Amino acid sequence: QVQLVESGGALVQAGGSLRLSCAASGRTFSSYAMGWFRQAPGKEREFVVVISRSAGSTYYAHSVKGRFTISRDNATNKNTMYLQMNSLKPEATAVYYCAAGSAVLPVEPYDYDHWGQGTQVTVSS
Repeated sequence: QVQLVESGGALVQAGGSLRLSCAASGRTFSSYAMGWFRQAPGKEREFVVVISRSAGSTYYAHSVKGRFTISRDNATNKNTMYLQMNSLKPEATAVYYCAAGSAVLPVEPYDYDHWGQGTQVTVSS
């Protein structure tokens, strides 16, 4: 079992940067692939990026590739995943969720077992 808490969401101007964090409790953090999803008002939850258990592999949605960077720290006193978002666009406005899944590189919401409560990112034009 793992509990996830996101932080770092904010209001930022287009072209700006934000760094989101996802802190995990429990000793099983490194046994999960970790992903970021986002959900804009009136839209379905959208896959953003996933990182493998050991951080050896990542997979990005086309819309964020080259601008967003995922990372994770599996050290016991960290158990945290990060999302560095650069060159933000207004269409990135959404609630961002982190999630933990047992598959190798899951990309669908139903592949994930645990979810955080989300953090709001708003990009103004």
